[in-house]
Amino acid sequence: MAHGSTRPSGSPDRSEGFGERLLGTMIERAHEMPPQLIAPLVAEVIAVIGGRDVAVLLQDYDQMTLIALPGQGLMVGPPEPIAGSFAGRAFLGDTMIEQTLGDGVRLFVPMLDGTDRVGVLAFTAASPSEDDRRLARRFAGLVADVLVTKSMYTDLFFQARRRRPMSLSAEMLWSLLPPLMMTTPRVAVAGILEPAYDVGGDCFDYALNGDGLHVAIIDAMGHGLDAAAMATVGLAAYRHARRGAVGLPDLYASMDQAITAQFDHDRFVTALMARLDVETGRLQWVNAGHPHPLLLRGRRVVRALESPTTLPVGVGGATPHVSQEHLEPGDRVLFFTDGIVEERMTGGELFGEARLIDQFERAEQAGGPVQQTVRQLSHALMRQRGGATSDDATLFLLEWRAGTADHLARVEELSND
Repeated sequence: MAHGSTRPSGSPDRSEGFGERLLGTMIERAHEMPPQLIAPLVAEVIAVIGGRDVAVLLQDYDQMTLIALPGQGLMVGPPEPIAGSFAGRAFLGDTMIEQTLGDGVRLFVPMLDGTDRVGVLAFTAASPSEDDRRLARRFAGLVADVLVTKSMYTDLFFQARRRRPMSLSAEMLWSLLPPLMMTTPRVAVAGILEPAYDVGGDCFDYALNGDGLHVAIIDAMGHGLDAAAMATVGLAAYRHARRGAVGLPDLYASMDQAITAQFDHDRFVTALMARLDVETGRLQWVNAGHPHPLLLRGRRVVRALESPTTLPVGVGGATPHVSQEHLEPGDRVLFFTDGIVEERMTGGELFGEARLIDQFERAEQAGGPVQQTVRQLSHALMRQRGGATSDDATLFLLEWRAGTADHLARVEELSND
């Protein structure tokens, strides 16, 4: 016991150790700390555990590179490619990667906010111990949480992530999106938007409310600011109705009324709204003029989830039909907008669903998590289209994992002596 203190037999040790003191300092100072001082505090904490040459690497919006956050005490170098770099391996694998150097070891530690990948914390240490590694992992998670929290009232971190100017329409939609990924023992999701810096009418949303995972994917007519405005209204109406705990048909009706009230009668939004029971695997959905999702089982697309469709949102369709599918553990469902399949190849040929299925199955062969699959798929599709797209293209991948999460709420081991 520290300081010769005593405690009753069988009671937990509440004395403060080195790690708790270090992490606690970060937490306590971060409450009132201006965003620009996060960098020097991170560098100072790493120095205390014997590290140097500290870099905080954040993901670019197009998910191709990791960009160094500038700030006092931090190293700033050229962007690191996510594919093929030590930092990229840590970022994609959610695991610490080590690079042996002549004068020590370079550690690349993933920074996770929940399960959303924020970036990578990198530093060099002479001979890190297992205690150092454990503390670095926990500190990187804390840094991620602080960066996400502080980003709500600063532009510094958004500016650092951008490699080129972003359109106003893209600015609007990126500000509305939930985290690009979420992983729990029962369900995992990941989404991506293209073109990242000029998306105009596509967006997606999800919310895990108890046993229900709610998903929406939206594609507003047109491109640019008008489309972004429609998508914004549609998404806001969806969230408003969803938070009122209404059913899928009423979600459609609420979105339809909002779009109709705000835009001309010839303006519309295609959408697909779904609800997954994460306990049973029952997936229900309403399709308002959207492409049919693809069901993948055993790394193969077994079929499209075809269903009756109603008119797009804003056209005033009839009460939509609610379709359903019972998923098996490990099943994945790919939602996508028509910008994926209706894009033209270099020779003018339609990209089509068959090419999408082929590329989807190829991306699945590695057996990675949903975020890795959707990223690989998006970039493969972009390469096949020659690096350009004439329309927004959105992918959203859902996996029913059928696990249990109750153990995450138990802390019996913390009280063991």
